[in-house]
Amino acid sequence: MNDNFEMVAKTFQGLEDVLAEELRNLGAENVEPGRRMVSFEGDLEMLYRANLCCRTALRILKPIHKFTARDTDELYEHCKEYDWGQLMTTESTFSIDTVAYSDEFTHSRFVTYRVKDAIVDWFKDRYGDDKRPGVRLQDADVMINVHIAGDRVTLSLDSSGESLHKRGYRVAQTEAPINEVLAAGIILKSGWRGDCPLVDPMCGSGTFLVEAALIAANINPGVYRRHFSFENWKNFDSELFDRLYNDDSGERQFDFKIYGADISPKAVEVARANIKSAGVGRMIDLEVKPLSAWDEAPADGVLITNPPYGERISSDDMEGLYRLIGQKLKNVFKGYHAWIIAAKNEYINAIGLSPSVKIPVLNGSIECELREYIIFEGDYKHFRSEGNRLRELEEKHDRRRDDRRRDREVARRFERRDNRRREREEDAADRDDRFERFGHRSDHFRDRGGRRFQRPGERGFERGHAESSQPSPRFERRGDRSGEPRNKLEERYRPTRSPRYERREGDRPYSFGKRPEFGGRSFEANSDNPLAQRRNPAALDRIEGKRPSLPPQEGPLMRPRRGWKPKNGGDDTATDGASKD
Repeated sequence: MNDNFEMVAKTFQGLEDVLAEELRNLGAENVEPGRRMVSFEGDLEMLYRANLCCRTALRILKPIHKFTARDTDELYEHCKEYDWGQLMTTESTFSIDTVAYSDEFTHSRFVTYRVKDAIVDWFKDRYGDDKRPGVRLQDADVMINVHIAGDRVTLSLDSSGESLHKRGYRVAQTEAPINEVLAAGIILKSGWRGDCPLVDPMCGSGTFLVEAALIAANINPGVYRRHFSFENWKNFDSELFDRLYNDDSGERQFDFKIYGADISPKAVEVARANIKSAGVGRMIDLEVKPLSAWDEAPADGVLITNPPYGERISSDDMEGLYRLIGQKLKNVFKGYHAWIIAAKNEYINAIGLSPSVKIPVLNGSIECELREYIIFEGDYKHFRSEGNRLRELEEKHDRRRDDRRRDREVARRFERRDNRRREREEDAADRDDRFERFGHRSDHFRDRGGRRFQRPGERGFERGHAESSQPSPRFERRGDRSGEPRNKLEERYRPTRSPRYERREGDRPYSFGKRPEFGGRSFEANSDNPLAQRRNPAALDRIEGKRPSLPPQEGPLMRPRRGWKPKNGGDDTATDGASKD
């Protein structure tokens, strides 16, 4: 029988991949990293193991009810539908933690009140008004997590109780200690598993030292905790949990040393107390020692440290401190892989080395960056010749190469755009020139397909190219002012001018919209002779100023009508007897 159910492990931003790998190694199924969380599936034993063994999980949630709600009234009704009697009794206590990312639910505390009212009313409806579970903010029997994203609501049981970063071994702390989950995640990201020495020259309260010792010896971080929330559940299996809690078969021997130091004697005393509480003192060497006093270091080790950011903890010369870190890395920690977490400000760049990796992380509310520095002897060219690479430098080179390629492409694009604009300007200048020379619009120089052709004298005409590969002979002939035929067909059929043709002073050249000259003189469109606009000018030339000549006739020119008599005694007689008008 498969008793698997869905679970969610919460973590810090940037540690999702490390947590997912931890869960897979524990035997979890369907592991899916998300944003600050990893979802997975497993049974009750997997739930206990995740709380005991995961170093980078903040809490383990078990979803119990999912629904959609558009307002708090609908949220109340859906919460009241759930059978809360299977999780608690009227004698139990519960607490509610709400996280909302929604435009509808903008006040998380009001959401908490509505969910609390739904749970209390569920018990009142069944057991009476005075029978209900109590609300306790700290150490409640049942801890409920409400997660709202938009209108999607998920109710989950918090199986961890207090955040899992509270291991239980810390008995004292300095002013700004690093979170245990974040420290373990940085160590796991560095790839260190106890196979070489580890150094923290600015150890503070010793968090990196203790977490490194637990990883090196493979000690489960949950064994220091006194209580988990799932121990209050109705289905808690104490025998199964005791078996997992007391299983130390996975622990191993650590053959190297972990070295820690700090300039503050008080910080070293705090670190020593925490190391003793965790029972890992045999693996750690601790001393009061400023960074400037480091003249040698164990060979081929890993350095992981969390220097002051200049915010909660500061130094008189922060930039000088980070320059000193860079100098010690180059001169003392040769052959090391150094991992430094620091705030994203101007100080971290004062180290003066090129990082191979940069990972954004959050240390509390401070935006930080985890950087890896590979310290090698000689120059980078010799380092690469041995087959090594600095990922950050390679990515920088790739970005520069991509930027150069993109700049060349942009330059070519602008060049093509400028060429097109220059061609349009030259075409516009050609159109203006044609308009001045021929008195026409450039649109007239297009054939029926809309393709433009060039006229004699235009730029490019001598080379014989135009937008239309076969310009119309009709337009070509009309535009030819040279008087010479351009082909055999025109030479054969082109009309010739009359020998008597003489161009008159003031005659305009032919333009479109007027009839062409076929040998006669040109006529203006506003000529007084109406025949000049539609008849052959050569024919009009022959009849201008002449009277028509008729052959001589005997008798009247017209036969008189019948019945008509001329007035005043004329001798004309009518033949048809009709009266004349």
